[in-house]
Amino acid sequence: MTTQAPPSTARAAGYAKGRATREEILDAAMQLFGEVGYHTASLREVASRVGISHPGLLHHFSSKAVLLAAVLARRDEVDEAAFQSDLDGGHDYFEALARIVERNAVRPGIVELFATLSAEATSPDHPAHEFFQDRYRTVVGLTTAEFERLRAEGRLRPGIDPRTAARLTVAVMDGMQIQWLLAADSPEDRPDMAEALRAQLAALLTG
Repeated sequence: MTTQAPPSTARAAGYAKGRATREEILDAAMQLFGEVGYHTASLREVASRVGISHPGLLHHFSSKAVLLAAVLARRDEVDEAAFQSDLDGGHDYFEALARIVERNAVRPGIVELFATLSAEATSPDHPAHEFFQDRYRTVVGLTTAEFERLRAEGRLRPGIDPRTAARLTVAVMDGMQIQWLLAADSPEDRPDMAEALRAQLAALLTG
């Protein structure tokens, strides 16, 4: 005699399995996009890494552009949640930024993904072009507002424009990621990205 799970249980199990597969696809795509870039990566390779068919992958993500958008959204959701948690825990804006950089130091795949895609996305026809434009606009805007607040408190060094300070801060974060990635085969030469960011901030602030 055989028994069957109630329909509701079966549906729940199917949903959980589908959810797990979706997460596996995102993990595999994130790694592959970081390794070879968006244009070179193929959905068939992502599917192969997850152990599903190409049509099976398309059931979850209808195109490579849709998959890329999901990967980028997932990355931002994780970082934004951690950033907000640090702010809620009493860290100021810039220390919360430094803590994101520290977390990235143990997530090389995330760093590689961002570095690769942000460079590719400078092309207007890249599907992530608008995403990165919006992202930089938002990050520079928020960081400018923080420097303006510090200037009002007398903590920004005289003669420094808040928006320029914001762009310098973002440039240090992105530039240190490139240096960090290039030193992957020489751990002793690998820079401390968070330390570099904190040093840059110290140079901009009076204390």
